[in-house]
Amino acid sequence: MKKAIKVNNLSEIGDLLLQGKRIILCGHVMPDGDCLGSVIALGLALEKMGKEVTLAIPDPVPEVYNFLPEVKRFQEGSKALQGEYDSFIILDCSVPDRLGPLRELLTRPIITCSIDHHVSANEFAHYNYIDPKAAAVGEIIQDLLNLINFPLTPDISICLYAAIVTDTGSFQYDNTRADTHRRAAKLIEYGVPAAEINRLIYEQKPLSSLRLLEAVLGTLSVSPCGRVSWMIVNLEMLKNKNAGKEHVDGLINYGRSVRGVEVALLFQEISKDCFKVSFRSKELVDVNSLAGKFGGGGHNRAAGCIIKGDLETIKTQVIAAALQAVNETALVCFSPDV
Repeated sequence: MKKAIKVNNLSEIGDLLLQGKRIILCGHVMPDGDCLGSVIALGLALEKMGKEVTLAIPDPVPEVYNFLPEVKRFQEGSKALQGEYDSFIILDCSVPDRLGPLRELLTRPIITCSIDHHVSANEFAHYNYIDPKAAAVGEIIQDLLNLINFPLTPDISICLYAAIVTDTGSFQYDNTRADTHRRAAKLIEYGVPAAEINRLIYEQKPLSSLRLLEAVLGTLSVSPCGRVSWMIVNLEMLKNKNAGKEHVDGLINYGRSVRGVEVALLFQEISKDCFKVSFRSKELVDVNSLAGKFGGGGHNRAAGCIIKGDLETIKTQVIAAALQAVNETALVCFSPDV
């Protein structure tokens, strides 16, 4: 197996991409806006350069992102494994397990390259470019296209804007920097209808997703010290509210929005005795390290993990770890409004 190389110069990634002829690009399981927007944007650019491009994704595209240009081109699940490629480009994926069935491509005798921004990212490809300072992989792709002097198109600009706006929480998260706004401004100059995209992402929710929100908020609990909150989503809720797993995205932010809360947790049932735990923090707690205690990871303010076991045991362990992390910050207790 070829040795993994950490690439620090983005221009090297540009040179690598220019060498490929039959390229497959993919993102991670349970794809989000950054994952989808980045894959499409880079794929469209490579096609303009004369490359044969396949867009792949392990899981179905969430309905909210159906407005993205060329989104219907994604080959879902294992469909793309039937093709032959000389390059496998992986975007926004910190560990190979999050490739789902597409992980099989890592075993083929082809060039593999990972472009990511997670603090916890593993160097599992032949070439690995990881920039934890980037607010979104979309930022990295925008910089990459600029480096190779590729002129942005309206469709590519829309995809990059969607990538950036979603991974910054509409520029609310602390990963948003001055350069983030500059990049977004440049995309708007290329004709991105920013207000329309925001409406499509945040103001076109199906009624079933709001019914799910109602049920999940009913599980909201806050620790006695007021610094940790948690909520639960189980499969029965999804079934009863006619909601999909994609409608869980963003619910954890309601827990984080509680006055005084530093760490928010969301326990989502994936299957029997298997839960996805999402972590969010406001200012002080490094939830990447917190999730790492349970085999997960992500960013300093947003992370996650998968834990097998019964819910009560998982809750007890994770909440205890979150409280310990809060205590280490020397935050005083806070009494939330009742």
